[in-house]
Amino acid sequence: TLDESAWAEFCDSFNFEETPDQAAAIEAVRADMCAEKVMDRLVCGDVGFGKTEVAMRAAFIAAHNHKQVAVLVPTTLLAQQHYNNFNDRFADWPITVEVVSRFKTAKDIADVSRRLQAGEIDILVGTHKLLQTDFGFSDLGLLIIDEEHRFGVKQKEAIKALRAEVDILTMTATPIPRTLNMALGGLRDLSVIATPPAKRLSIKTFIREHNIGLVKEAILRETLRGGQVYYLHNEVKTIEETARKLGELVPEISFGVAHGQLREQELEKVMSDFYHQRHNVLVCSTIIETGIDVPNANTIIIDRADKFGLAQLHQLRGRVGRSHHQAYAYLLTPPRTALTTDAEKRLEAIESAGALGAGFMLASHDLEIRGAGELLGDEQSGQIQQVGFSMYLEMLNRAVESLRKGEIPDVDAPLETGTEVKFHVPALIPDDYLPNISTRLVLYKRVAQAKSKEQLDEVQVEMIDRFGLLPDATKQLFVQAEIRLRAQRLGISTIDVSDGGGSVKFEDTTPVPVNALIQLLQSNPKEFKLAGSDTLRFVKNLESAEERKEYVDGLLQRWEKACADLQ
Repeated sequence: TLDESAWAEFCDSFNFEETPDQAAAIEAVRADMCAEKVMDRLVCGDVGFGKTEVAMRAAFIAAHNHKQVAVLVPTTLLAQQHYNNFNDRFADWPITVEVVSRFKTAKDIADVSRRLQAGEIDILVGTHKLLQTDFGFSDLGLLIIDEEHRFGVKQKEAIKALRAEVDILTMTATPIPRTLNMALGGLRDLSVIATPPAKRLSIKTFIREHNIGLVKEAILRETLRGGQVYYLHNEVKTIEETARKLGELVPEISFGVAHGQLREQELEKVMSDFYHQRHNVLVCSTIIETGIDVPNANTIIIDRADKFGLAQLHQLRGRVGRSHHQAYAYLLTPPRTALTTDAEKRLEAIESAGALGAGFMLASHDLEIRGAGELLGDEQSGQIQQVGFSMYLEMLNRAVESLRKGEIPDVDAPLETGTEVKFHVPALIPDDYLPNISTRLVLYKRVAQAKSKEQLDEVQVEMIDRFGLLPDATKQLFVQAEIRLRAQRLGISTIDVSDGGGSVKFEDTTPVPVNALIQLLQSNPKEFKLAGSDTLRFVKNLESAEERKEYVDGLLQRWEKACADLQ
């Protein structure tokens, strides 16, 4: 349940205006949490697109219903940042927020654990430490997993084992193939936040060979406009040496060094100094990868970018460009000849996906490159290339549909091939009407995938608007597509019509009543004949495409009426 006035007050205290997608995701989460069924929703929103606010609204609903909230994050720095953000956001409400990470002493953690079991803590933010058994929640109602792609399957299952009735909200910019696959298969609900916040600019990405002059120019350009720089060097052994060399290169600038092997207090101090602009450049490892938010840092230089995965590069690039300034990402690589083909593919994908909201697109690339992983096992990527992405999705959807109806999926059943309509007249998009082959293919696919006459009409209107009036062959394509949709609903597998007549073949599962066919045969035995148990043949002189369309239309109308009368 939800107290509407408190909810409205909490929503109004958000300092920004929600984007349309963000508002839709919040509404979907709210509906899920107020429903009887347990929530399992994946929010896929790009870096800096406001997923955290969706999580805060969900936490508010849970805490208002006296349920505890666990927020699971992959890194200590992100835990600290979420803790500060949640604390600020809930400052005016009687809601207690706590954090467990390696910044806390054993004594602090024991105290948090005791208060948690007593029900004194409403929201607990933490790293993997949350999964340890010594944290007993008195009444856990909501689990928020941030940056889901950083956790393993076993960790995610350990979380679910905490309690069966826990609502789960998963957030990520680039979901792991297995997770995306579950969402596409309908085993999880999916919200995509694709609209960027107002005034947000896309990050300009450059892939260059490593070059000292370029590094110096990038650092100076950013610091002279009052901004800050991340310099990512992912080898702890040589990170201090790198920072020293950079210091010699631009001596007038202050450098900080951050990596996972620093002592807790040192790391916290460096990050805090960088946040408060006491350092211009942070030389760091991938510890900054997830969720760190420093609005003033707008240039990132990634050394040896060829060594990183696709999601990692996207996350790292997302550390900059979190305000309305133009941000730059420089991916530095060895000479092109030294790169592996996979690394080159990844770098090309990240460079081409520079637009705002590209995370979901990159995750789909990843799903195609690495495969889908097991839904019930713990492999997170798999062998999708052997069946092809769209065919795999079709098989998955069919299995999920069967399970929803309470049936056992028939693995051996042939895949939906749809109804085949043959009028023996040209039905295509001519290349003199639309010369671009990739646009033609996209339109063919949209016509083939249309599920209703309305969708076909939309494509038709768009084509006339973009390319001019349709040629006869293209009109014929739409005529046959519409007949195919109607025939599919009547359980017809093939319609074949030529100038001297033709045939209609029915599937075993057709809803057309037998007596409708018998009446047709009796009404004109010269014209209609049965060939076998499933095919109706007819003899009729049909010269033009228009005559063939009208004849088939008459038959379909007759059978549609017979099916409607049955109901």
